[in-house]
Amino acid sequence: MTEQHFTSREILARHPGLTDDHLRYLRKWGLIQPAGRKGHGTAYTFADLGIIRQVSAALTGERSFHAIVRALLAERHGQLALDFQVEATPAKVIRLTPRPSATAHSGQAAQTQPAGGPPRPSSEAERLFLAASADDTGDPEALTATAARYRHALAVDGDLVPALINLGNTYYSRGHMPEAQALYERAINLAPGYYEAHFNLGNVLHDTGRLDSAVLSYRDALAVNPGCAEAHFYLAVTLEKMGKSSDARLHWRAYQELEPAGEWADLAKEFSD
Repeated sequence: MTEQHFTSREILARHPGLTDDHLRYLRKWGLIQPAGRKGHGTAYTFADLGIIRQVSAALTGERSFHAIVRALLAERHGQLALDFQVEATPAKVIRLTPRPSATAHSGQAAQTQPAGGPPRPSSEAERLFLAASADDTGDPEALTATAARYRHALAVDGDLVPALINLGNTYYSRGHMPEAQALYERAINLAPGYYEAHFNLGNVLHDTGRLDSAVLSYRDALAVNPGCAEAHFYLAVTLEKMGKSSDARLHWRAYQELEPAGEWADLAKEFSD
């Protein structure tokens, strides 16, 4: 018998107290697992309906949505285990501007750039990069073509750091972690002043289970750009997974201050209290 699937539209029609944001949050915590696409919407199985129905019923009471989720996680794992799914969006470089050198927090020797930053790209490489970046929307169906355009720019100037970073993003988005890591690391070796490379490398390391190294990369990103709210957020998540809640609290609070109305402001408030 073919398993029946339900679209998010069908589910929300059955449970008007829920929203797409609620479903997305449940997915982030791994409480429901989409089965793919059905028509123009995300498809869920009958097994997911049980959790969704439970959450919908609980929302009629006095508990907050986040408290309900935490209770479900505690019930599932026997204790409150942080199993948050990061699903980070890679940081993209969109401008060809000089970046200052940065000293890494990882304990490695400081990396330096030539005076004035990395060499100025050729006008042709710059033109090709800007054209590729302008068309780089992150559309999954266009990633192969986008990657080809960044490689075209790199064929003209192999040390064009923004192109290395953005090309790495196309690999990361397709789940090709070793290739993405190699490109981010080459970008950092050439010009460590790009926080995007450190942040994106942190995402690769997190996703492949190397949490200690991911923490170092997120800290390096913040050394370059302390105002990067996403780096604070993903660093906090990683520290929580390592059982370092007291260290994470500083970064939950930093995210709150930088993005008081951000997507994860409620989660940050919950864990920073």
